[in-house]
Amino acid sequence: MYAVIEEGGKQYRVSEGDKIRVEKRPEEEGESITLDKVLLLGKDEGAVVGAPLVSGASVTAKVLAHGKEDKVIVFKYRRKKNYRRFRGHRQQFTELSVESINGQADYGTAASLQ
Repeated sequence: MYAVIEEGGKQYRVSEGDKIRVEKRPEEEGESITLDKVLLLGKDEGAVVGAPLVSGASVTAKVLAHGKEDKVIVFKYRRKKNYRRFRGHRQQFTELSVESINGQADYGTAASLQ
């Protein structure tokens, strides 16, 4: 079973046991959180697409760690104009481990695949 969730303005396809990096969240390491913005639930038999969310579905995840991504260098340069701008950025993230996908739906029917 898999799900497509929305978190931090981005969409992630997750299954049980997956580890994902999302935008920084305020929870402490070791806490369990519930992500209730589930856009799609799927199995081998078919998928249930929400409009826009699948009602009653949620994903339970555990916070593993907080950190920063690798540095991204932004260098702007205009030749012959004495213009140089150098910036660096490190995006903060929270690493989550997906524990369970909760939601019951009728997979594979024509009504659920709208």
